[in-house]
Order: sequence, then C-alpha cells, then structure tokens
Amino acid sequence: MENGHEPATKADMTRLGEQLRSEFQHGFDDLKETMRDMQTEMLKAFYGFAQSTDAKLKETELADIMLRQRLTAVESRLTEVEKRILMPPQQTQ
Repeated sequence: MENGHEPATKADMTRLGEQLRSEFQHGFDDLKETMRDMQTEMLKAFYGFAQSTDAKLKETELADIMLRQRLTAVESRLTEVEKRILMPPQQTQ
C-alpha cells in the first residue's frame, strides 16, 4: 500500500483504523472543549443578568416597604380623625 498500487494488508488496515480512531477522538475532545467554553460564557452572561435583576428586585422591595410605612402612618392618622368625629370629647360642666 506504500506505493498506492499494492493491495492493503491487514496491518495497513489496522494502522488506518487506529489513525481514524485517533482523529475522531481528537475531534471529539475539541468539541467537548468548545462546549465547555460555551457553557462558561453562558453562565457568565446569566450571572450578570441575575445580579442586575436581583438589584432591581431589592430596590422594588425597599420601595414597597417604604410605601407600606407611609400608608400605615396615613391609616393611623385617619383612624384618629374618625375617632374624633364619631366620638367627640365629652364636655364637662
């Protein structure tokens, strides 16, 4: 098989099979590495997205807490006004 005109021997076929197996394994290893790199890049992107979303969520929660405190203060004041209207202080003589 060395000059291209002779029939291939069993050893030639074995050697060719080993070369093909080696090339296939090399290609498979390259593919795995590429996929790991893609996974890493995607995780980095999602991590950045998660951080910004978390910050916005915390900001919204803080605004909600502050609004609830203000609403509680207004409700308390309204309750005091209602008490004065419905139950005026008794006048002593």
